[in-house]
Amino acid sequence: MPPTSKQSPEPVAEPLPTPSFPAIESFIESASAEEVQTLFNPVKNELANLKGPKVEHAKKVHAAISRTEELLAVLLETRERLQTESRSKGRK
Repeated sequence: MPPTSKQSPEPVAEPLPTPSFPAIESFIESASAEEVQTLFNPVKNELANLKGPKVEHAKKVHAAISRTEELLAVLLETRERLQTESRSKGRK
C-alpha cells in the first residue's frame, strides 16, 4: 500500500518591510559632491594606514567605497540635472 502524504498548506510569505534610512536619504538630498568626498576621505585615509593581514580587507573596502562614491556622483549629477530641467520648465 503506497504511503499517504499529508498535504500541509504552503506558508504564505509576508511582505518585507520597506527599508528606510532617513539619515542617508536626507544627506543625499542635500549633499554636494565635495561633501560626499569629505564624508569618505577620513575612512579612506585610515584604510591606507592599515598594515599586516588587514591590508587585503582594506583593499576590498576601499574598492567598495570608490564604487559608492561613483554611484553617489551619478546620483548627484542626476539630481542637479532634474532640478535644472524643473527650473527651466517652470520659467516657460
